[in-house]
Amino acid sequence: MFALTPAESDVDVEAQYQPLFNYIESEVGVTVESTVAADYAAVLQALDSGQADIADAAPAIAIQGGNEGITEVIGIRIAYGASRYFSLITTTPDSGIEELADLEGETVAFADRLSTSGSLFPLSMLSRAGLDTGGAPDGDPVDFEAQFSDHATARETLVNRDDVVAAGTGAFSTAPHVPEDQFPEQFLEMSAENDGDLGTESPELQLLSCSDPIPRAPILGRTDMDQGLYDEIEEALLNVTEEDLINEDLEDDQQLWFTGVDQGSVDDYAPVQEVLDELGVTLGQ
Repeated sequence: MFALTPAESDVDVEAQYQPLFNYIESEVGVTVESTVAADYAAVLQALDSGQADIADAAPAIAIQGGNEGITEVIGIRIAYGASRYFSLITTTPDSGIEELADLEGETVAFADRLSTSGSLFPLSMLSRAGLDTGGAPDGDPVDFEAQFSDHATARETLVNRDDVVAAGTGAFSTAPHVPEDQFPEQFLEMSAENDGDLGTESPELQLLSCSDPIPRAPILGRTDMDQGLYDEIEEALLNVTEEDLINEDLEDDQQLWFTGVDQGSVDDYAPVQEVLDELGVTLGQ
């Protein structure tokens, strides 16, 4: 059983992952079924209860699952050779918001509460800008109002609702709306999103802040899975190619967002743990 969490509300995540399921079935000789969890926390619950064996998960779930002995990192997903990605906070050009400090007293849209790029890192950026994030992401911030959903909904809420003046999302959701000259050099050098599409999508958004590089999300396995089966799945995933992951029935913008899997461990997510510590978040609450 492969547990999935939708990163974009307008994407059929099971259709995206079907080529990977087919690949695992052919390489390992198992039947793969899938379930779409309601949120990131539900993924860990499914792994802990034995209702899922493998999962598409966020780095925070890898950390908590590792701390509690529930999961191991099978591998880190990579996109076009990039094992790091970025979080962005964006606004609309006519919002009157020029810097993060201007968001005091305003409403900001985020992705899932435990999303690394759509919640944790944006909250960290706001905290470093001097805004009081209060108990967020588990509770409410003090200096601004937060709305949590998913990356696509956060972006669309920013675009369509006047009361929402900024959005914290993964760069994959908003970078195509931001002109290239607004990005820092580190993003342009390292991000897979710098593929010629920056600033090509309408409507145009304005970049307020770009995070430090974030290790890409893991694929997790249950620690009490049969070891022989775990090893076979790990070997298969680490050898998967971009061609193996293409669904011929989907348009280019609906394809699976990663192109391969690299070796990794929970130690790779130390930068995420630092942000959790900075926000005062204790996983497991």
